[in-house]
Amino acid sequence: MALYALAGALFMLGMGFAAVPLYRMFCQVTGFGGTTQRASAAEAGAVMVSDQTISVRFDGNVASELPWKFSPSQVTQEMKIGERRLAFYTAQNMSGEPITGIASFNVEPEVAGLYFKKIHCFCFNQQTLKPGEKVEMPVQYYVDPAILDNPDTKDIRQITLSYTFHKSADQTAAASSGGKAASKALDPASTAR
Repeated sequence: MALYALAGALFMLGMGFAAVPLYRMFCQVTGFGGTTQRASAAEAGAVMVSDQTISVRFDGNVASELPWKFSPSQVTQEMKIGERRLAFYTAQNMSGEPITGIASFNVEPEVAGLYFKKIHCFCFNQQTLKPGEKVEMPVQYYVDPAILDNPDTKDIRQITLSYTFHKSADQTAAASSGGKAASKALDPASTAR
């Protein structure tokens, strides 16, 4: 009996550690909670562009522990569904030391998360900014035309893409790089404004 109790306790402990990665994987696969999807440039290139349009609204926030300013460079973008677009956010480190941040993200309405596809995004990696450094951070995305086939999403006319930057628990990049920004440049040939 004691062996069964120990095995049960060890199983529950293991499930406790596995809960976060399993939940993250579930959200990425299903779009639950407004989690956006990733797409390759090849996948995006194969998408048929619809005549129907949709508006994407941009939102940017900073958690209280991070001394940065962070905001979208544009308020909204009107686009055809399936069309690739490029949007920018601006971030500035307001402190006197290099700091590494990481962005969490979601879309509203949450049900649209399954159809909002990011090709390139600053949110895929941690970002390190030098003291006072100001950078533009790109996100290349499209809205999958399959959104029009779902009765729950076919009437959506605006999607809000929201990011919140948090101070990363791992500040080794800030200490070792002296604050080199981690934003990745995009291939201009693969983007459309």
